[in-house]
Amino acid sequence: MLEQFEQKALDNYGEVVINKNLVHQAGFTARSIPTYVGEWILFNFLEEGILTDDSRKKIADFINKFLPQKAQKEQIKNQLLNMESVKLLDDYSVSVNLKTGNRNLRIPFLDINDAMISPQIVEDNDLMLASGVWGVGELFYAPPDSENNRGSVILRSFKPFQINAVDLDYFIECREQFTFDEWINLIISSMGFNPGIYTLEQKMILITRIVPFVEPRVNLIELAPKGTGKSYVYDNFSRYARVVRGGKVSPAVMFFHQTKNTPGLIAKYDAVVLDEIQSIQADPELAAGLKTYLESGKFSRGNTEATSEAGFVMLGNVALDENRNPLYLEEGILKEIPNFLQETAFIDRLHGIIPGWQMPRVSNDTPSKTLGFKGDFFSEILHNLRGKVDYSDFVSGYMHLTNCKDLRDYKAIQRLATGFLKIIFPDMKVSNEDFIAHCLKPAVELRQRVRDELHKMDPEYKKIKIEISKAD
Repeated sequence: MLEQFEQKALDNYGEVVINKNLVHQAGFTARSIPTYVGEWILFNFLEEGILTDDSRKKIADFINKFLPQKAQKEQIKNQLLNMESVKLLDDYSVSVNLKTGNRNLRIPFLDINDAMISPQIVEDNDLMLASGVWGVGELFYAPPDSENNRGSVILRSFKPFQINAVDLDYFIECREQFTFDEWINLIISSMGFNPGIYTLEQKMILITRIVPFVEPRVNLIELAPKGTGKSYVYDNFSRYARVVRGGKVSPAVMFFHQTKNTPGLIAKYDAVVLDEIQSIQADPELAAGLKTYLESGKFSRGNTEATSEAGFVMLGNVALDENRNPLYLEEGILKEIPNFLQETAFIDRLHGIIPGWQMPRVSNDTPSKTLGFKGDFFSEILHNLRGKVDYSDFVSGYMHLTNCKDLRDYKAIQRLATGFLKIIFPDMKVSNEDFIAHCLKPAVELRQRVRDELHKMDPEYKKIKIEISKAD
């Protein structure tokens, strides 16, 4: 029997709702595709919403046909060389080279970055120019026509496996059909988590992770033990996020590649995530560039200057004591991140610290077992909400704080509260009490942790307690 929020989701949102548990039952986790792509495939083969043996077979046949194992790469290339047409499910993206006048298609499975694509396919799938688009592409090979030319792989046709448009107004209108708890549970399930195992405080931590998807230029750091699922949402939830894992992160990759004359990750995504920050190698240019970007949204390399609206998230592991509090809570919880990121001027530019140590370890009970929004639909909704400025105006009118004279504190709390408002009360039909409890209070707590850590790192940052005051 469906829970109340599930029935309301079906009644109001219909075909953009899916049983989130079926993706795990269908076995997509064994393949390197985002959850939202798996849900798209699943939806096309379900029989009246049920995963039958017949639909399982059809899904398996589809995967085997269009998503071969990486070890089969040379076999696929040989098929192309033999002039056979090949269809591949992949994450296709396009870069434009103004010097050569070419649109270069990237096909990750084949490790090809210079395949050819028609202007019409790019026009029909313009996200190929940004974050890339998952879909089935039909490929063929054009051999060299002379000794001076190289052979080329060409994309003949393309079927996207992601939603192209959403009705934002209808999404917002239906919010009033749900109670607060029902809406929160629907959001958590849509993110892929089981709302039945989390407290409200833990649900708010999960929701905080997606604030950078809905509000421009939100900068966060989450510290948690291993195995708490910090990066799951960023890996699987949205095509507008990019996760970079440890190691060497160059300014060319992050901001702008001068040799190739191509924009970096900051210019392509809504959120750029640095995972496993303990292993990131020091780079003075990267640190200086990030410090400037986090403050102003501007970046420069060489003669190139640009702006971006991308949020920035860092994920790091933290050791806990026997009470499951950070081991260095008194000395400073940021002691475990790389030294070059511990500069107070850099930390001050982060809007909030997410207390990931309060989350349980991932278990068999963690994945959602209920209905939720399809991943591509929900991520598209959040992406569309980014440009809505009326939410910020609402927050400014209802945000009253004391001990918050610092402009960075104020802007951080305003931005975070706006993000919570967009996610939890997208129709802005919210009482002052609920706005304070579920938008303003969690925003203040996130920023207060930053202030507390700054004071531990440098006494010049006075110890203050930001408080919420009632309107005059």
